[in-house]
Amino acid sequence: MEVIIYCRVSTEKEAQETSLKRQEEELLELASRSGYTVKEIIKEQASGFDLDREGVFLLLDLIRSSKVEGVLIQDETRIGRGNAKIALLHTLMKEGVTIFSVSHNGELQLSESDTMILQIVSMVEEHQRKLHNLKIKRGMKRAVERGFRPEKNLKNKGNKEGRDKKPVPVEEIVRLRKNGLTFYEIGATLRGLGHDVSKATVHRRYREYVDNTPSL
Repeated sequence: MEVIIYCRVSTEKEAQETSLKRQEEELLELASRSGYTVKEIIKEQASGFDLDREGVFLLLDLIRSSKVEGVLIQDETRIGRGNAKIALLHTLMKEGVTIFSVSHNGELQLSESDTMILQIVSMVEEHQRKLHNLKIKRGMKRAVERGFRPEKNLKNKGNKEGRDKKPVPVEEIVRLRKNGLTFYEIGATLRGLGHDVSKATVHRRYREYVDNTPSL
């Protein structure tokens, strides 16, 4: 399993720098003991209450652009504190990575309260997605009632005048979809990686993949 080590301290005091080094050593030992391959070691000095951290953005970029399956931390407070911790734990879980900690000598075990909050966040997010999809569906229905014919807007179906297909990493779309991301979120992620794609393009490529892959 490929993993990323993430270490964080809150200030630049000398004692904290020593703690940062100790975190790295303990996490390297945990990775070695568990047989994990360390792809990257991220160390930063920043407040756990702050989401705007270079190390966090690097962590998420690496997870989304590689085969990383796990993140190693000393304990859950290293990821963050307060709302920032919940937001980052939720994001990492959506990406399908497993979080391991030294404090649990293995997979991170969340408290009952944190687990409950994450469940609530997931439920709210799911209902927001449903509401968004319903709004799109209602809008499309009204458009069709007013004469819009979506089939006439399909391109690359034998129409030489249609636009060329955009180069899109289909395997990445499938991976992110399996991790629970919406097509909108996948499109935003790919645009962040330099791919000029819309949600509609992402959905179309995914459907094409599904229709041509019986075993999916």
